[in-house]
Amino acid sequence: MTQTDFKTTGELYLDGRWRGGAGPAFESLAPHDGRRVWQGHAADITDVDTAFAAARAAFPAWADRRFDERATLARAFAVMLKDQSEPLARCLAEETGKPLWEARTEVAAMVGKIELSIRANRERTGEHEQATDFGRHVLRHRPHGVVAVFGPYNFPGHLPNGHIVPALLAGNCVLFKPSELTPATAEMTLRLWERAGIPPGVLQLLQGERATGEAIAAHVQLDGLYFTGSQRTGALLHRQFAADSGRILALELGGNNPLIVRAVADTDAAVLDTVQSAFITSGQRCTCARRLFVPRGSWGDAFVERLVAVTRGLRIERWNAEPPPFMGPVISARAADQLLAAQERLLAVGAHSVLPLRRLDPGPAFLAPGIIDVSALAEVPDEEYFGPLLQLIRYDTLDEAIAGANRTRYGLSAGFIGEDAAEYERFRLRIRAGIVNWNRPTTGASGAFPFGGVGVSGNHRPSAYYAADYCAYPVASSEAPQPLQPAQLPPGLLP
Repeated sequence: MTQTDFKTTGELYLDGRWRGGAGPAFESLAPHDGRRVWQGHAADITDVDTAFAAARAAFPAWADRRFDERATLARAFAVMLKDQSEPLARCLAEETGKPLWEARTEVAAMVGKIELSIRANRERTGEHEQATDFGRHVLRHRPHGVVAVFGPYNFPGHLPNGHIVPALLAGNCVLFKPSELTPATAEMTLRLWERAGIPPGVLQLLQGERATGEAIAAHVQLDGLYFTGSQRTGALLHRQFAADSGRILALELGGNNPLIVRAVADTDAAVLDTVQSAFITSGQRCTCARRLFVPRGSWGDAFVERLVAVTRGLRIERWNAEPPPFMGPVISARAADQLLAAQERLLAVGAHSVLPLRRLDPGPAFLAPGIIDVSALAEVPDEEYFGPLLQLIRYDTLDEAIAGANRTRYGLSAGFIGEDAAEYERFRLRIRAGIVNWNRPTTGASGAFPFGGVGVSGNHRPSAYYAADYCAYPVASSEAPQPLQPAQLPPGLLP
């Protein structure tokens, strides 16, 4: 396979065949210039029914395969990813607007996810045995059946991959519905799975917007759903699934993440950690810092001044610009409008603009990052502003900052910048979040560890290394080569 023959056609992938969808037409537009990247038709209810029927038919043979066979296929997919890493990265960068360097790191993370998922499956699920006097106890794990993966637009390769790979390794069949904003990246990814040899019906691609997702989530043949996206949509899915405890739901819903800064000797290092926490990926990571807590006083004033200067100087350009930019546009002009409106709402209730969030000339989706001081607000809205808008909160004591950081219904990521280990320990023990970092950006997370949060950031089913947990259910067995003998029976059972 060469890199020149890797193209998208705007089709669905159903039961091992590429075909056009029967639903409404839609398209994906590059956020940097509005150019069409992908166009096609959504999957309608008939397409969804076809996909479920194919998955249900393929499931027994796929689930019965030895784990090593499924792992071999996943490794073949990793080879395809490596071979086509540059075309996939360029497609991903153009479709999302993120710089090419960052898109390349995302594709590399997709490759790395294969071996991590194989290891996680063996460690967290797999088969385990304990001998007894009369036989053995055996723990095995079985796949749920037919599951769906709903992917987000901010990491359209890596985040769905983090559900799809462990689900397939566990023996599930998967229906993948990507974000309607990033269908081209999804199609390219599925074409690699096809070339790796995925059997018909085991992994299928259902492109579409809201109606397609609703048809999948409501289908009677669905055994589980793995969703990464907005808290609002996740809450709707949670309510929908609450009436059916027989289906598993795994949610990752973002956060209103706090970053507490203490006075440190190296102000620039603290500033760079903050910028990476708040503005990488144009602020469109679920772990991005949304609320920055800075001490009152001269050190805090100097820190804010330096933060503003560095933020103002960030290079913001199209994905393939030279020299490479730090960040690109947000996903769409509509997303930019929503962020600018959020800034106006905060200003209207008494916030103060330190560095205005504003549109830039390259196009309507380009935003210069904003910093807005909300310290004077009696009540700060507990919202996740998904973009480069950072709220500044000044504080007097560490306990005050920790209390403010916990004043949120979310609980995904939290960070602490400071040189006092005892203060970090106090922060670590009191903060309510699933990812807690010290002198590292809030956006740093290891694929070899679980990824998830508490509160409305999820439903206590963390992904990454722990994805194996929700992709299979445990089966505990007591086994012996022959039935119980008379000497093994309890007293009084035999006459």
